[in-house]
Amino acid sequence: MSDGAPLGEAHAVIILLHGRGGSGEDMIGLGRRLAPGRPKVALLAPQASGGTWYPQRFLAPLAQNEPYLASAIGVIAQALDGLVARKIARERIVLAGFSQGACLALEFAARQPHRYGAVAGFSGALIGPPGLPRALAGSLAGTPVFLGCGDRDAHIPVESVRESAAVFRRAHADVIERIYPGMPHTVNEDEISTVAALIARL
Repeated sequence: MSDGAPLGEAHAVIILLHGRGGSGEDMIGLGRRLAPGRPKVALLAPQASGGTWYPQRFLAPLAQNEPYLASAIGVIAQALDGLVARKIARERIVLAGFSQGACLALEFAARQPHRYGAVAGFSGALIGPPGLPRALAGSLAGTPVFLGCGDRDAHIPVESVRESAAVFRRAHADVIERIYPGMPHTVNEDEISTVAALIARL
């Protein structure tokens, strides 16, 4: 699903990844809030088959989410390669997701590190069990990476968010880590305004 500027006229593109049971349409609504009044921003929101990118929890051993996880990573790679072919630089492409989609966006950035416009994980963390060794194959070269989560999130442990933030810092990302007291599994206004400000820079 797409919205906003036509790709041929876009100055920036946000790839939006929905959560388990969600939809691209849901994420288009979030994307409009992340880029309000910005006619040169295109929104792309791919839809997972059956509303799920991968079957198990993000904390499960990686093999338990295959081949679905590799397929989901491939969906993002295909979308990104298509944008680059249209002469839209990675530096003007934002990866953003909520919940399962946040985990996927973060995992993609870790597996394919480049300088992106920004990476935003709303209630998400890197995929895999706690303590999984991470040696990224490149640098994020100052990419702003936003990690926001509530400390009462029933799905995303705070420790996983912090561990992910440390991985991205080691990969030379400009990490913004926000843990919100009392917040459950949702997106709040501070998160939206913070990521909107990152997009405004593009």
